Amino acid sequence: MDAPAEPLSVLTDEGVATFSPRELRAMRDEFQRFLLEYQFGLREVETKLGILRDEFLLMHEYNPIEHVSSRVKTADSIVDKVARKCVEPTFEAIRAGITDIAGIRVTTSFTKDAYRLFDLLTAQDDITVREVKDYIAAPKRNGYKSLHVIVEVPVFLSSGRVDVAVEVQFRTIAMDFWASLEHKIYYKYSGLVPDGLLAELKDAADSAAVLDARMERLHGQLHGQKPPQIRAV
Repeated sequence: MDAPAEPLSVLTDEGVATFSPRELRAMRDEFQRFLLEYQFGLREVETKLGILRDEFLLMHEYNPIEHVSSRVKTADSIVDKVARKCVEPTFEAIRAGITDIAGIRVTTSFTKDAYRLFDLLTAQDDITVREVKDYIAAPKRNGYKSLHVIVEVPVFLSSGRVDVAVEVQFRTIAMDFWASLEHKIYYKYSGLVPDGLLAELKDAADSAAVLDARMERLHGQLHGQKPPQIRAV
């Protein structure tokens, strides 16, 4: 027979807090329920994107989505971000202050597909747009191009409705490849990337943007379409 678990003492800003095993289990269960909301929110948005993909294939014989990946931040990642952003460590404050706990990346062939999918997703009447960052029209200094949107989607639980924030990123295959490489380089150098390598990354991002524009133009010529008009910021 296992010995009863001992209380856990934690050093806080206000002194030492002691938690009983029952309290620790309750905290664990509450945190798991908190993360479950975001997992369900991801499912809702993934379902919406899957419906758009299947409808395009049936009606237009064309798939604007090359790949979809999703994730919910780990507990450690959430704790780190709470500390960095000085968010009050309550579930209510975390919901309001951290909007990328649930994230979906949608990879498209062409820039126009990123905008098209963004418009179709955010036009749905149960989607609420909280924030849009258009790094396609206004790229980051490092050359990164992507369309980011924070949406809220309703999730209906046995306890009632919960509106869950989900970050959706739309970017092309070329930029997805570039961003993946950049992430690996920053990880290898612990964020302290040599200036020469940063310049190479910026040049690669510019080359990816040129490739995107060229392939989209060729695709348009193949299908007798006019070159797309890219919206302003």
